[in-house]
Amino acid sequence: MCGIAGWLGERPDLASDPEALRTVERMADRMASRGPDARGLWASGPVAFGHRRLVVVDPLGGGQPMLYRHGPDLYALVYNGELYNTEDLRHELASRGHAFLGHSDTEVLLHAFAEWGEEAFPRLDGIFAVAVWDDTRRRLVVARDRLGVKPLFYWAGRTAAPGGRAFLFASELKGLLAHPAVEPVLDAEGLAEIFALGPGRTPGHGVFRGVREVRPGSFLRVRADAPDEVEEVFYWRLESRPHEDDLETTVETVRTLFLDAARRQLVADVPVSALLSGGLDSSALVAAVTAVFRREGRGPVPTFSVDYAGNEEHFQPSDFQPDDDAPWVERMVAELGTAHRRVVLRHEDLVAALLPAMRARDLPGMADVDASLLLFCRAIKRHATVALSGECADEVFCGYPWFRREDAIAADTFPWSHTLGVRLGMLSPALRDAIRPEAYVARRYEEALAEVPRLLGEAARPARMREIAYLTLTRWMPVLLDRKDRMSMATGLEIRVPFCDHRLVEYVWNVPWEWKFLDGRVKGLFRRAVSGLLPDDVRLRRKSPYPKTFHPGYRAAVSDWLLSILDDPASPLGPLVDRRALREAAQAEGDLEVPFFGQLMRRPQLFAFLVQVDAWLREYRVRLA
Repeated sequence: MCGIAGWLGERPDLASDPEALRTVERMADRMASRGPDARGLWASGPVAFGHRRLVVVDPLGGGQPMLYRHGPDLYALVYNGELYNTEDLRHELASRGHAFLGHSDTEVLLHAFAEWGEEAFPRLDGIFAVAVWDDTRRRLVVARDRLGVKPLFYWAGRTAAPGGRAFLFASELKGLLAHPAVEPVLDAEGLAEIFALGPGRTPGHGVFRGVREVRPGSFLRVRADAPDEVEEVFYWRLESRPHEDDLETTVETVRTLFLDAARRQLVADVPVSALLSGGLDSSALVAAVTAVFRREGRGPVPTFSVDYAGNEEHFQPSDFQPDDDAPWVERMVAELGTAHRRVVLRHEDLVAALLPAMRARDLPGMADVDASLLLFCRAIKRHATVALSGECADEVFCGYPWFRREDAIAADTFPWSHTLGVRLGMLSPALRDAIRPEAYVARRYEEALAEVPRLLGEAARPARMREIAYLTLTRWMPVLLDRKDRMSMATGLEIRVPFCDHRLVEYVWNVPWEWKFLDGRVKGLFRRAVSGLLPDDVRLRRKSPYPKTFHPGYRAAVSDWLLSILDDPASPLGPLVDRRALREAAQAEGDLEVPFFGQLMRRPQLFAFLVQVDAWLREYRVRLA
């Protein structure tokens, strides 16, 4: 994986401007953690590309930016991602006369674009953010993978003289902000994205004014003579159609697609590992990987789990988190014989990681859930460069509580956000007046519903569940994909997500609703599909989310931190929140749930989020419009 950045300017002499080239270098270098192994810069005429490389495949032949001359045409590419059908594409391209210097997926992608142009993107199986300069046609094309696993932000507008009009792009917000034309300005809409919608964003929204994100499954065309005019084209969308397979075929197809996705995503020239929580999804994934390792004689699979010091004493079971992961991890390690390492985090380290996690995301996010993943990835990176994760199975196979809670199903809003009124009590009246959060969320909800691909003649109940599934895949899943990408890449670790294989997602999308709950169980279809792959007690285990600390010291630390911010008259957070209400909450006894972002936030998580907001406003010098 890598970090990419670029500048397409109206000026034909951008490449001869030393300051412009230094700016592109700075844009890429701000994302050095995404690519600690190498850096590259290329420029020609009105375009300049910067690149930071994390070496995973073809250390010698995969350097970027990469150039290729195809007949009279010259192409230049920067790319962040991994293709899982590289060899299939290579063979097809070779049959069409292409010759390759190395074995990297980067080179194959560049040749694919030279051969097929924009029609190459639907042929790709993988995760990617890519920019290609077509020198003959004087056109830049930037694209993102179908489900948005890899990020790509952009800004288009007029830069200060003598810059003229420009199109800028980068893997992360910090890369864009390194360009003087992009300012960290937060208007009412950006504030609503942060405080009304939560850690996720409306697809395409970049939070800062003027900043956008390339939407999943799309590419942009940008001409050199009009770089601030952007044309968006979707090459992939979910499609609803009648499901024609019988139940037995459906179960077998799901099993085949899952096992194939796990196998294909093991491609690497560096050590590959897996995350193991002892839950259904990660256990099935590790079992699938173990089978491949055994067939290929590769030894035990390196696996990693995360836990918290003191949780054996302080863990509090609930309907949402019914039991501790640790015994289940031990069960699967013994069953599969993995080479396992258990990462134990202290609550003091979790507090200290809150601000590094914010900097990794460039936004206030999921508080200790972000911070713990950052620390977890940092520990994994000491032993591996690539890890596979069971993330997103709940989105694909409908495993969240809102798929079975009638209040969430009936809510006329995002199902994880139907308690909006409770959390808004923490905001200042001035902020509520400025962002009109209820109206903003309602508008975004209606926009999302308008996108849902309907199935003609579908009954009301399955049609509603299709809506909720679409909202989950397109509005909630990006929250977790953003988190996974930023926290892992901040440590130079590449995490892959086989459950986001587009073939699996497309197939399961159209499976009848009742089959997804086979045997009366949440994710019953997947549970049956992996029958025989896992011990039945693990296969039938209730969902337990990514673990969090229950240590009272964590609550005390973030409460005290928030109180100190509330007491600071210079705090930029102060005008945005109800200080009195937050003081009372921070000083209250107990740890009651505060539904700030659906089921993810208890009081300590809320307090930690607000601590991140305060630091973000200060460090990024965010200006409120």
